[in-house]
Amino acid sequence: MPTTAAAPAPFGRVLTAMITPFRPDGGLDLDGVQRLASHLVDLGNAGLVVNGTTGESPTTTDAEKDAVLRATLEAVGDRAHVIAGTGTNDTRHTIELSQAAEKAGAHGVLVVTPYYNKPPQTGLVAHFTAVADSTGLPLVLYDIPHRTGVALEPATLVRLAEHPRIVANKDAKGDVVSSSWVMSRCDLTYYSGDDVCTLPLLSVGAVGVISVAGHVAADRVLALVDAFLAGRVGEAVALHQELLPVFTGLFRTQGVILTKAALGELGLPAGPVRPPLVDATQAELARLRLDLAEGLVPGFAA
Repeated sequence: MPTTAAAPAPFGRVLTAMITPFRPDGGLDLDGVQRLASHLVDLGNAGLVVNGTTGESPTTTDAEKDAVLRATLEAVGDRAHVIAGTGTNDTRHTIELSQAAEKAGAHGVLVVTPYYNKPPQTGLVAHFTAVADSTGLPLVLYDIPHRTGVALEPATLVRLAEHPRIVANKDAKGDVVSSSWVMSRCDLTYYSGDDVCTLPLLSVGAVGVISVAGHVAADRVLALVDAFLAGRVGEAVALHQELLPVFTGLFRTQGVILTKAALGELGLPAGPVRPPLVDATQAELARLRLDLAEGLVPGFAA
C-alpha cells in the first residue's frame, strides 16, 4: 500500500489544545501551565496550542493569554511548537492578539472563524487576510461551524490557501467530502480538529491532529497517526477503536470540563473551570473514570 509518511506537517503530527490551569481561587496557575506543558511534550506531543477554546479563551483576559503563552514558551518552546490561539469575532482585536503573540515568540497563530456575527464568505476572506498580513507568523485556520455559526466554504479555503502565511486548517467541520475536495485543489495542510475524526481525515490527506485526547493519550494518538501514514492501516484502525472511549468520554458533558477533571484525577495541573462553565459532577466523574479505564488510559483502573 502506498505511504503518505512524507506529507509535510509544519507543526508536527500531534499537538494538544492545552487547557489553562487555574488555582482553586480561579486565578492563573502559571507554575501549573509550565508543569503541564512539559508533561504533555514528554508524553509525545510535537506541539501545544494555548489560549484556544480548550484553554478557556472566552474567559481569560488579553494579559492572561500573554502570560500563559510566555510561560509555555519558556517551559517547552525549545523542543515543541507553541501555537497561540488569537481568534476573536473582531478583526482588529484578532490582529492585536496575533501581534502580541508574535512579540512573545509564538511559533504560529490559530485563528478561529469569527463567531456569532456570521460574516459572509467575502468578510471571512478579508478577516483572515488582514490577520495573516499583520504578522510574519504562519497562520492556522480553525473551521468549527457548530460552535461559530458559520463555515468556511471549500472555495473560500482554496482562496485563502493562496496566502503565503495561511498554511494549515484545523478542521472540525465533520464533512470528509468537503475536506477532501479542498485538499485535492490546494496545498493547505489539514489537521483534524476532532479526535474521533482523525483517522477518516488521514485517509483523505490530513497530516495529523490538534487533539484534546492528547492530554491523556498523546503517545497512542501519535502511534495511530504514524501507523496510518506508514501504511499499517489495520494497526491504525485498532488504535482508533481502542481510543474511542477516550475520544467520546472526554466530550460527554463538555470537553474542557471533563479534560480538567481527568487531569485532576491524575494529579496533574488543572484546577477549576471558569463560569459559565461548571466543574464536573460526581456522576460525571464516575462515568469519565469508566470511559478512560475502558480506553486504557494509565492511572484509571480497569
